[in-house]
Amino acid sequence: MIVNQWLAAAHTKDAIGDSARRLRDLLRGIGHESELYALTIDGDLESEVRPFADPSSRRGDFTILHYALPSPMSAALASLDRGRILHYHNITPPAYFAAYDPALTRLAVLARRELATLVGRVDLALGVSEFNRRELESLGFSPTDVLPIAVDTSRITRPVRRPAIERLLDDELVNFLFVGRIAPNKKIEDHIFLAEHYKRYVDAYYRFIFVGRYDVVPRYYAMIRALISEFKMLEERFIFTGPVPDEELAVYYRHAAVYISMSEHEGFCAPLVEAMAADVPVLAYAAAAVPETLGGAGVQFSPKDLEQAAELAGALVFDEPFRTGVIEGQRRRLQDFGEERILRDLTRVLDL
Repeated sequence: MIVNQWLAAAHTKDAIGDSARRLRDLLRGIGHESELYALTIDGDLESEVRPFADPSSRRGDFTILHYALPSPMSAALASLDRGRILHYHNITPPAYFAAYDPALTRLAVLARRELATLVGRVDLALGVSEFNRRELESLGFSPTDVLPIAVDTSRITRPVRRPAIERLLDDELVNFLFVGRIAPNKKIEDHIFLAEHYKRYVDAYYRFIFVGRYDVVPRYYAMIRALISEFKMLEERFIFTGPVPDEELAVYYRHAAVYISMSEHEGFCAPLVEAMAADVPVLAYAAAAVPETLGGAGVQFSPKDLEQAAELAGALVFDEPFRTGVIEGQRRRLQDFGEERILRDLTRVLDL
């Protein structure tokens, strides 16, 4: 059987692309033919991903469109005569961008409109979480199911060394980590507010590290930097690395005391799985798909009481029995994202 996957853009260090490549490898491993096709392809992926213009992109017994942005692929999927599968990765609500970037606001609006045009024109609509599946169902898609992101945790568990970064992180400061783009739905400002509460009520020896692009919404990033200045915080306590190679990402996870998520809208949140794989205890605001991804693991809180969150962060750092218990729970949850479960989910989807 031929199972092809379509991506609007094939990028390295991208959760959607990484998941698609892992799914392809697993499909090949169980005897299927499988290729990836994209409209735009990063140079280092040209040997792995074929151009969407290749006629073979339309010849699958099943075709999986990974949807997060509008593209000509939506109409192309609807035009196929068999095996049309939508894999919905989430669209950030446009209201989060409205105050910072009109173009991104418009893009999010268009993405939601285009998603709705596929109702009744696909054979199966998948969410990467139950949270996303319910959104698809509310739009009128049927049948629906869930196929989580296939997270490759090996990239952050390899025993690599980066002495310069390790020297920076191995000091008296406690490292709090966030991984992802600096965008309004991630609520990075709440990390800054949390830092103020943590400094005031728990411990003054802290450092917040943000690994990921900070040029996606420039006005939002500028607001974050202004907030740090407004609170008269030490700027060196807030590190924004930009994108980093996998080897460096592994080092940041390895030296993190706590992984923090303040996000208010996530369709899955792959870094939560990475943090669990790296044995970094997770402190997360329980919103959108975050509780589903954690599945009871980590430490979750709601409502967003940042004084309470600061106390919980301190407990995860300094209360060793509490910290150990959280990590053990995360290890149990991590087993649900192993290869066996992914293959089981894939098989179920292709049997529908």
